[in-house]
Amino acid sequence: MRAIKETGNILVCASDKFDVMGRMDSYFPDAVFFLEQENLDQYIDDLKREGRAIDYVSICTPNYMHPSHIRSALRNGAFAICEKPLVIYPRDMHIISDIEAETGKKVYTILQLRYHPAILELKKDIEQGGNKTYDIDLTYITTRGDWYRKSWKGEVKKSGGIATNIGIHFFDMITWIFGKVKKNTVHLYNPEKAAGVLQLEKARVRWFLSLDYRDLPKQAIEKNMRTYRSITVEGNEIEFSGGFTDLHTTTYRDILNGKGFGIEDAKESIILTDVIRNSKPVGRKGDYHPFLKK
Repeated sequence: MRAIKETGNILVCASDKFDVMGRMDSYFPDAVFFLEQENLDQYIDDLKREGRAIDYVSICTPNYMHPSHIRSALRNGAFAICEKPLVIYPRDMHIISDIEAETGKKVYTILQLRYHPAILELKKDIEQGGNKTYDIDLTYITTRGDWYRKSWKGEVKKSGGIATNIGIHFFDMITWIFGKVKKNTVHLYNPEKAAGVLQLEKARVRWFLSLDYRDLPKQAIEKNMRTYRSITVEGNEIEFSGGFTDLHTTTYRDILNGKGFGIEDAKESIILTDVIRNSKPVGRKGDYHPFLKK
């Protein structure tokens, strides 16, 4: 809602299963609100028939609902802006791509790390580095309480599991910078943490994802941080725990200018997380992420 407002646009209508949406009053107090998606669809269709069609539909729903809500937006003659992950299963990308062609509308996805200043600087450095292969450690720990396991996020079929729900931005980031996946080894995968090694075109990446507070490094705990993001390139750490505040607005601005990221941009990371989810972990064999030593 903040991104919509800061780009000078209007939220016409919205739907949420819960009626505790008081935060809307801070941004768009006049927005029409529905508790059921079906009633929202009907309202959008009525507006279209009256010549007041919606231009964009923002989709911020649970992951497993994204395909149906994207289809609804496109078939109602609107462009779709969908939060990560665009979809859980690769097959849904092909269907949505066909609907894009049928309707002439497009779905955009939120890949805000591609706008982060530190990541943009890294990409620039790698592009100037020629064909060198880099050694990378990627670490993302974002602690979650018991509620997480009991919500839809804790159900693999609804969230896609930890690699999809938590790691999708970071897998998109590293494949965007270092190229496509050549080899994929999973060392650990369970509902709360996952780790592995990726051989990309320009990098060898040891990665670690976790929801467990006990995995936080000492320096994060001392600062009372509950989230830790780090990427180390050739032993040099690029800290990007901060700098996320305005990235949604930047993303929306690009989309509204016709420059946003679509299905093809999201494709590599969606396929990768699907493969990781369905891989058999090999355990602590070979060269694994140093956090696995704990």
